[in-house]
Amino acid sequence: MRTISIPKSGTGHSAPITHVAFSPDGSRLATSSYDGTVIVWNTADPAHPAETATLRHRRLVNSSAWNPADPTLLATASADKTVGIWRVPQEGPATLVNVLARHTDDINSVAWLPDGERLICVSEDGRATLWSVLDGTFLTEVGSHEAHCMMVSVSAEGLAATVGEDGLVAVSDPAAAPGSGPAATRKRHYDSSIEGCAWSRAGDLLAVARDDGRVDLLTRELEHVLTVEVSSSAARAVDWAEDDSAFVVGAYDGSLHWFDRSGERRHTVADLRVWPRSVAAAQGLVAAGSFRNAPHLYDMATAAELSGPDRATHGPNALAARGDELLIGGDSGTVFAVRIENGAQSRATPIELTDGPILSLTTDGDTIYAGTYSGHVIRYDGTRTSSECLGAPIPSLTVDGGRLIAGTYNGEFLVVDPATLRLEERIEAHGGSVKSLAPIPGGGFLSAATDRTIEAGTARGRTKLWEHGNLVNAVSGLHGPAGSVVASASRDHTVKVGRVTRTEDGGWSTGAPQTLLGSDESVKCVSLLGDTARPTVLAGSYDFNLYCWQVDWADSAGTLASGRVLAGFAQGLSCMFQLADGRVAVAGWDGRIVFVAVDEYGAHIQHTLHIDDIAQSADRKQVAA
Repeated sequence: MRTISIPKSGTGHSAPITHVAFSPDGSRLATSSYDGTVIVWNTADPAHPAETATLRHRRLVNSSAWNPADPTLLATASADKTVGIWRVPQEGPATLVNVLARHTDDINSVAWLPDGERLICVSEDGRATLWSVLDGTFLTEVGSHEAHCMMVSVSAEGLAATVGEDGLVAVSDPAAAPGSGPAATRKRHYDSSIEGCAWSRAGDLLAVARDDGRVDLLTRELEHVLTVEVSSSAARAVDWAEDDSAFVVGAYDGSLHWFDRSGERRHTVADLRVWPRSVAAAQGLVAAGSFRNAPHLYDMATAAELSGPDRATHGPNALAARGDELLIGGDSGTVFAVRIENGAQSRATPIELTDGPILSLTTDGDTIYAGTYSGHVIRYDGTRTSSECLGAPIPSLTVDGGRLIAGTYNGEFLVVDPATLRLEERIEAHGGSVKSLAPIPGGGFLSAATDRTIEAGTARGRTKLWEHGNLVNAVSGLHGPAGSVVASASRDHTVKVGRVTRTEDGGWSTGAPQTLLGSDESVKCVSLLGDTARPTVLAGSYDFNLYCWQVDWADSAGTLASGRVLAGFAQGLSCMFQLADGRVAVAGWDGRIVFVAVDEYGAHIQHTLHIDDIAQSADRKQVAA
């Protein structure tokens, strides 16, 4: 397993901040990031937080937690399937004390028991496990979910609450006698996913952040006390003030919301740079994650921002084309329009669309459409126009029959007027986030979602093509006179590819798809090269590799054996796009963009660009102008 190696430029992180955690006295803040690091900041002067230590994992870091009994111990949870236990003194270098390494999947959250000797870890496989930290002993499983377990919070009394994408809230007592069984666990089920939770400091109330934009306050017995309407977007994270008089909620629309204990709203801060995946409160301060290089710090009482990031990160999330320009959209909210001539970048024009991340791109002629994390669709044809907030992040876009189709985090297709960006129709489409849309010539589009399915059709008439063993990240199509080839990329580590044809009644038929192996981790993006009779499949993975397979429809075993690594990146691969000239552009979160072509000798890389060079070139052009 290679280590993330994104060059660091300036202070702070080189990729978005996934989690923030205050030390108990509020003097230090640990920030976790997609760049594979945890940075510890001295926040004694919150207007000028200072880096004091950097800790490294081999994959992105999802969370961290300070030990309640020993303020120099910090636990860090990573997608490399380990938890690091670090000693981080106020002065001097940090040292690695232990590694908890029997986890079977990415670890999403960790929480210490009050004794400071045991740690609960929750992971993507739904398990909540208890560990003896200093000797690294696995003790027991304290809970499980039917889908990803997203968060754990431990009360001052030692009660452990876990929440997950299955809508389950579970509270257990790890100190209960062995063999006490399910009766020792209290459960409450919701129809929506639950991604965040936090016990009050006194341990009498549990706040749970719901995907429908609400926060519930529950008793220790999980009896309902209060529901707070937070946002039209999902509520993602929550934490309590030191005296339990108020709590802060982060929502997917890029906003932070302050409420008092009775549920009355005190403040709202809207800032598209904020990543509300995590919030933390301590000693009169509130910290929030960011899509940029440093955390946001606020005054708990007034919500005034005390400090924030000073540098954008340009990790690419979406690719599209406008004429002979490649469009690259990413975390900074800028779209770079790059013209390539003779294998080299000849021009890079920045288009400033928003302050928050761009998740998806599509074009219609010279018009660019961008889907954002904050739930807006932005139109750019020389003038920027934005829709109203559509209620959820927009990870996918396509144009079909003169209508703009947006796939949402909530599993909906939104039909949007392409000229006015007015929402015309909201359609329940998938049972999970619509991660990818791809147009079909002649009408219709492909869709891939976290409900594990691939579908084809129109917004209202769709056919399921096949299903994966885990969520699906991307879908792509290659079309010809004899029909179409569809490929899909999944978190189950596989790519599936199959031939599909349009039926007389307007539906779609397909045979059994071939399954392509090679990736050691989730496959994030996929595309196709060549022709439908003998296509080449490209796929990019969280294991940092770009894979290719040569499909032989008559010999599925031969196709399976054909997989090879075409290139290695320094981070996970994020997106791909089929260019009109038959090549495929491939982008990684390390900022590399490669162009892949296929000839009689197979797939090969023609040339490579880097997003930082593109951004610097665009900056120089602006200065010269």
